Amino acid sequence: MTRRRRNRWLRLFVTARLLATAVAITLLSVHDVTGHDELLIWLGGGYGIASIAAYVAWPALQRSRVAWAADVLGTIALVYAAQDWASPFYLMALSSLVFPATAVTLRRAALIGAGFTLVYLTASIITGIDLPELRETSRLESLATHLLMPVFVALALAYAAELLAERERSAQLEIAAERRRIALELHDSAKQRVHAAHLVLSSLRRGLSGEAAEGVEQAMGELRAATADMETSLRELRTPLEGRGLEEAVRQRAEELAAAGDVPIEVHGRTAELPTFVAAHAYRVAAEAMTNAVRHARASRIVVRLDGDEDRLLVEVRDDGRGLPAKPRPGSHGLRSMAARAETLGGSLSIGPGPDGSGTVVRLDVPLDGARLLA
Repeated sequence: MTRRRRNRWLRLFVTARLLATAVAITLLSVHDVTGHDELLIWLGGGYGIASIAAYVAWPALQRSRVAWAADVLGTIALVYAAQDWASPFYLMALSSLVFPATAVTLRRAALIGAGFTLVYLTASIITGIDLPELRETSRLESLATHLLMPVFVALALAYAAELLAERERSAQLEIAAERRRIALELHDSAKQRVHAAHLVLSSLRRGLSGEAAEGVEQAMGELRAATADMETSLRELRTPLEGRGLEEAVRQRAEELAAAGDVPIEVHGRTAELPTFVAAHAYRVAAEAMTNAVRHARASRIVVRLDGDEDRLLVEVRDDGRGLPAKPRPGSHGLRSMAARAETLGGSLSIGPGPDGSGTVVRLDVPLDGARLLA
């Protein structure tokens, strides 16, 4: 599940839990429900606020089955404390289905809803269901609604989650198709025209001398630079991940470079699930840093570290080579490209010697809560 979708479900949970808590407190305040309504108001209000704060402060809880079960049991305990199956806390209990139902398939969501109903029915039986009262059609219908509602809610949430996921997949496929189309046009049209122009100028260059020859040579140099820029753009349009995660893609590239350059490259650590946009740029930075270390640093060992959670991504490439040159190599755009990618992600890039003053350390630090990552 992407970060954007998790944020949507978090907003839904917060809204539903706040409203359900407010309804429960209001009902307990204006009606004499139990002999300890004031205590229930404090317990219900405190639990509602505490549960929201916990899910917001620790996003990992949103994907924890233990947290889901604890929330269901906590809200059902409030229903039990009210000593009535038609408890003011019933809506609060239903809001506990948001995270589990949106993280599973429709079939499992139905099972979750049925499990919730079983726990709720057990608590209701323990509190004591007035069987004579159920002879009234309205009360019987109300109980049936209370028992079936969790299944309907869970199925609706799961269906909505599947629709959102499908919409995201469709959008990604459309973007990938458009990128391939542009890349094909660049390769088959613009790049070929630039190459043809270079050949024409090359043939003219042989018959010229003096300033004319220098002018043609300069124009040929510009065409070569344009071709190089076009190659870079083509690589950018072809997504480097191809459905893989950042860790897998970095490890594969490290193996390729290690084999080609005869330099051992170690990759350690892992990251949380990342948006494709973030993972692609982070991969490019790591790949560029590893490539530079293999080709130019004369390193005997390269270490890549990946780290991060829901809030931050860290990528570090360290080598024991000869360090950065005093002046950038002619035609080298790698450092500028890495810095531009870090800026695009709203992060920071540091490049410098290692702690002991030798080698080079490239470190990408990206906060994952920036607005640009949600675009």
